[in-house]
Amino acid sequence: MTLKRTLVIGDIHSGVKALVQVLERAKVTPQDTLIFLGDYVDGWSTAIETIDFLISLKKKQECIFIRGNHDELCYDWLLEKKDNPIWYQHGGAATIDSYKKANASTKREHMCFFEQLRDYYLDVQNRLFLHAGFTNQNGVKFEYFSKTFYWDRTLWELAKALNPNLTPKDIDYPKRLLHYKEIYIGHTPISKIEDAVIPTNASNVWNIDTGAAFKGPLSIIDIDTKEFWQSDSVYTLYPNEQGRN
Repeated sequence: MTLKRTLVIGDIHSGVKALVQVLERAKVTPQDTLIFLGDYVDGWSTAIETIDFLISLKKKQECIFIRGNHDELCYDWLLEKKDNPIWYQHGGAATIDSYKKANASTKREHMCFFEQLRDYYLDVQNRLFLHAGFTNQNGVKFEYFSKTFYWDRTLWELAKALNPNLTPKDIDYPKRLLHYKEIYIGHTPISKIEDAVIPTNASNVWNIDTGAAFKGPLSIIDIDTKEFWQSDSVYTLYPNEQGRN
C-alpha cells in the first residue's frame, strides 16, 4: 500500500530543473500532498516553465501553494502596475526575460495562479505553513498586515536566537511560538554560499529555504518523519547562468 505523505518544498526561484529532480528523488506519488512555501520565480531562466509545471502538477494531486514575496512582485509586474528596479536586481530580470516568450493566454493563466496563492495554511494538527513569518503575538489570524506573511524575517531570527534552556512553560518564552505545533517557512536562505545546506530546525520552526536561488539545493521534507531529499546544487543545473549569485 502506498503511504500518503505530506511533503513541504522550499523556495524554487524558477529552478524547475531542480524541482523535477527532487520530486523524483523523493519518489513523489499522486497520493502525496505537496505544500509549496512560495517564491516560485526570480532567479534562474525558467520562470515560465516553473509556473507551467506547477499548474500541471496541481491537476494530478493535491498541492497547496503559499504566496512568496517574489510571487507578489512578479504578479504586480504582470499587471503592469509597478516598475520596480530593486526587483530587477534580485531575480526579476531573469523572470522578465523568461516572460518575453509568453503569449497573452499564458500570462493570464499565470496571473490566475498568482491570484490564488494562500498567505498561509494551517493543518488539522495545528502545523502552520507560510513563506516568511508573522509578528502578531496572538498568531496569524490576528496579523494586522498581510504582507508580513511573505516579507517578515523576525520569526526565524527569534527562533534561532532563543535560549535553548527556555521551555514553553517559562514566562519569557516567545508568545509567537506558542500557538502552533510546528511552523514551516522559507524566505530566509539558511546559506547563500554553501552547497551542503539542509532544512534546519530552531525551536518549533523549520526553515526549508536551502538557498536554491544561490549556491544551494532545492529541498523537500516529509513533515511527519522529517526525512528530506535534495536536488543537486541548483547552479550546477544552470551552468551558464548566475541566478541570484
